[in-house]
Amino acid sequence: MDLGLDGRTALVTGAGRGIGLAVARALAAEGVEVVGATRTASPELAEVAAAVALVDLGTPQGAAEAVRQALDAVGGIDLLVNNVGAGDADKLVMGTVLDAPDEQWEALLELNLFSAVRTTRAALPSLLERGGAIVNVSSINGRTPVGSPVGYAEAKAALTQFGKRLSEELAPRGVRVNTVSPGPTATAMWTDPAGYGGRVAESLGLPHEELLAGLPAWIGSSSGRLTTPEEVADLVVFLLSDRAANIHGADHVIDGGTLKAA
Repeated sequence: MDLGLDGRTALVTGAGRGIGLAVARALAAEGVEVVGATRTASPELAEVAAAVALVDLGTPQGAAEAVRQALDAVGGIDLLVNNVGAGDADKLVMGTVLDAPDEQWEALLELNLFSAVRTTRAALPSLLERGGAIVNVSSINGRTPVGSPVGYAEAKAALTQFGKRLSEELAPRGVRVNTVSPGPTATAMWTDPAGYGGRVAESLGLPHEELLAGLPAWIGSSSGRLTTPEEVADLVVFLLSDRAANIHGADHVIDGGTLKAA
């Protein structure tokens, strides 16, 4: 299937690993010039990206700098993937609303919501000029906060709503906006014992391997497994493509059937 993406340009945030890296790879395979924005460089990203912007997207300066470097590197932005999210696992308080300090709320909102707001705002002149497309990577936790650190689900819910607002404003002006909401995905966030999955296992008093083995059943996955980053990337790339030309403002869940509501 020809997705019509060859020769276009893209800015992908949080591209150094996980879903962002998978999106960068998938776009590059379709002939897209990808600029990957990341806080930490990775050789895997360097292999597929036309340019790498080393920025902290949890800051206003980082978002503006990512867009500036993308424009300098590839001349304009046709496609924007606001993927950066989650947070530093070692800084998250694994507790209740009473336990989570203001600093946690602020950090999670900065990274999961305001990074997308700021990056989109900076990239919009180019996207409007080129009739581009945006995909925001949210989470099923934006609909159901089970298992989230306090503040994460709330930030993702706001990100999903931001996508709706953007779509209403931009669809008449030729820019498509959609959201992709994965369930737990087999990235380092879950699979690395030093990541969020390790923190969850520790809080439950379980070995990390036992948590991973039981996670699909625990979350109610109908498929019985976690989603892969590549599966999420395929959905993102399709939504950016000409094949999705009349898909606007939708939240596309990819979670192995974890969410049961229609």
